[in-house]
Amino acid sequence: MASFSAQNQFCSQDPSMEYAGVRLEQLSLDHAPELIQLAANGRLDEAWFATTPSAESMQADIERRLALQETGAMAPFAIIDLSTGQAVGATSYLNIDAANHRVEIGSTFFAVPAQGTGINPAAKFMLLRRAFEELDCYSVAFCTHWHNTVSRAAIARLGAKQDGVLRNHKYDPKTGTLRDTVVFSILPHEWPAVRTQLEARLARHGRI
Repeated sequence: MASFSAQNQFCSQDPSMEYAGVRLEQLSLDHAPELIQLAANGRLDEAWFATTPSAESMQADIERRLALQETGAMAPFAIIDLSTGQAVGATSYLNIDAANHRVEIGSTFFAVPAQGTGINPAAKFMLLRRAFEELDCYSVAFCTHWHNTVSRAAIARLGAKQDGVLRNHKYDPKTGTLRDTVVFSILPHEWPAVRTQLEARLARHGRI
């Protein structure tokens, strides 16, 4: 089992992970044209409470993630649909806390047509498997906006338990509103059941 003794275990440019027709690979500016095109075509979630980057801000968002990777705070991935070879979104390990073996999975966005296809569960499977089986995490967190009921339901379907709500947690200058953040987590002893549930979902999608 790999050590979680240093943040660079997460933030190094790791080999790609592949599973169930999906590849997670190191996010780079090479992915910008495909992700910009998805956003420009209105194929990314644009709900008011979402933090999905626009076509105009996509390159800056990728640069921001890569800068956070350099500081050890984030490990960003592009999500590739292997049936097309195209990027359909991005996701990250973030808020990496090496001393306490904790990490969050988030800053995720998907192309709308890719939703409900099993790509998201496959990506979560790979990230969780690595966190628990390779990096010996004690806790993996998921956070979402209180008003994002779809995201809250999706996180609960993973088998994550709700830890609580951080009231007035973040200010959104885009909408001028304060966000209440709902915090969920999965613990090591819960991973086997979560893994089984994800495998069952991927089988229903015909991915495994």
